[in-house]
Amino acid sequence: MTTMPKLKNVGVREFRDHATMYLSGSDPVAVSKHGQVIGFYIPVEADREQARRALEQLGRSVEEILAETGMTEEELSELFDLRRALPG
Repeated sequence: MTTMPKLKNVGVREFRDHATMYLSGSDPVAVSKHGQVIGFYIPVEADREQARRALEQLGRSVEEILAETGMTEEELSELFDLRRALPG
């Protein structure tokens, strides 16, 4: 028998200000505005096996890129820094 996690009730501003925390959590949330529930956030269970396979593929891809380009991990990671201009 599966037990339902306790429903947390938060205001719309609280939900907005801490959305990352609520969206990465596993508890359902009722969102209220002026004391009235206006919506619910109900997380779905992550497919951990699919996530594991995706991370393994990412690791293989990074290794392949490093081998083909001769770049270091640091140089590759700098390409993903949106604060820096792209080389070239």
